[in-house]
Amino acid sequence: MTSEPITEQHSKDNADQQELDNFNRLSSTWWDENGEFAALHKINPFRIEFIKRWQSIENQSVLDIGCGGGILSEALARENADVTGIDLAQEVLTVARLHSLDQEVKVNYQLISAEDYAAQNPGKHDVVTCMEMLEHVPDPQSIIQAAANTVKPGGWVFFSTLNRNYKAYLLAILAAENVLNLVPKGTHTYDKFITPAEMDAMARKSGLQLKDSAGIEFNPLLNRYGLNDKLDINYLLAYQKNY
Repeated sequence: MTSEPITEQHSKDNADQQELDNFNRLSSTWWDENGEFAALHKINPFRIEFIKRWQSIENQSVLDIGCGGGILSEALARENADVTGIDLAQEVLTVARLHSLDQEVKVNYQLISAEDYAAQNPGKHDVVTCMEMLEHVPDPQSIIQAAANTVKPGGWVFFSTLNRNYKAYLLAILAAENVLNLVPKGTHTYDKFITPAEMDAMARKSGLQLKDSAGIEFNPLLNRYGLNDKLDINYLLAYQKNY
């Protein structure tokens, strides 16, 4: 399989340029499983596991919003999904495209905002994913609405993000960024973290109904990784669009 070319069409109204610059700066390390994005590689199988609880991925049309270097997009494509990955970080998308070409995994990468994409592709996809992205944008409600707009009625939308509490601050920023170096320094801004209640209110406003939730256990000190029922740090939510 081969990757399709990146389509360069985008609006940066709902993007933090400093965030984009930071991810572009780190683009060359995206696929180093022991590097600065090691945490994403570790949790990726559990994201796929969570999605497959509710929706078979095979032969489904899937949109990955905020796809970054393609870790989730490629995993979805390997499940025989028809995957489109969108992002606004040009250099990161280039890395995603080159990696998919090297691995012969077909992903349609596009440089476009979620809002613009949804306006052009209403009700197109069976599944929409948006993982570890909402805490990086000025207006998460706008992204959630875009996800709802581009999924088919009855389709599934899967989000993951970070809860906003003292424990999440200690583990996701102080420990992960500054002590253990599990993610690049400056990756997260505490004020942008989203509580599950806030998340669900935005999703319901966008016509999405909550069906499932899970926490991600990530403990490199004890080498423990997996899904659990605690939403206090990193959490996943499964939504279905109203018919």
